[in-house]
Amino acid sequence: MGDAIGQVLSFGVGVAISPIPIIAVVLMLGTPRARTTGPAFLLGWLVGLLVAGGVVLLVAGGAGADDDGGSPTWVGVLKVVLGLALLALAVRQWRGRPRDGEAELPKWMQAIDGFRPPKALGMGVLLSALNPKNLLLTVGAAAAIAQTGAATGSQVGALVIFALLGALGPGVPVAIYFLAGRRAVEVLADLKAWMGANNTAIMAVLLLVIGAKLLGDGISTL
Repeated sequence: MGDAIGQVLSFGVGVAISPIPIIAVVLMLGTPRARTTGPAFLLGWLVGLLVAGGVVLLVAGGAGADDDGGSPTWVGVLKVVLGLALLALAVRQWRGRPRDGEAELPKWMQAIDGFRPPKALGMGVLLSALNPKNLLLTVGAAAAIAQTGAATGSQVGALVIFALLGALGPGVPVAIYFLAGRRAVEVLADLKAWMGANNTAIMAVLLLVIGAKLLGDGISTL
């Protein structure tokens, strides 16, 4: 299981550092329903990662290591494809960065004040499972787990650890809200401002690093 866990650490961190969901949950925590919508969004985020990763593990089936103990060819090919896709996203993020001021946030964030727990939960699922960047990282993590050929229980355990790591991003603001008391408002406002100002730069660098790692690992496997 240790090998499987080691494979998913960087992917989990990559999912966790997602500025848009962090900003979204911070906005939810500033509404009258903060005590319910914030945790609901976090739960949806976690469920989305587990479902998306679980589907990939099921599809991968018993495709583990080769007979000689090496990684199967499909893993190398998948890593190369995912690496190239993440590098392309990194270039797109960097080219689309704002020349001055904060990046424009999605229009749906303007409706967050009216979110109820079910909608917050659904939004968490959508942003974690269907966001292109997260989906690529989740596929990469699940494929890396499958390639180890570990027992089913170990693979599930590694996937859970990946999801928990990925949930740290939106989870930290929720924890701040419930634990920081009166200081929570100020801390969360500073976090939102910083994330908003550095959104595209953070994503570009993150995608570049993980994409390059995946590409290198894939080429080595092949």
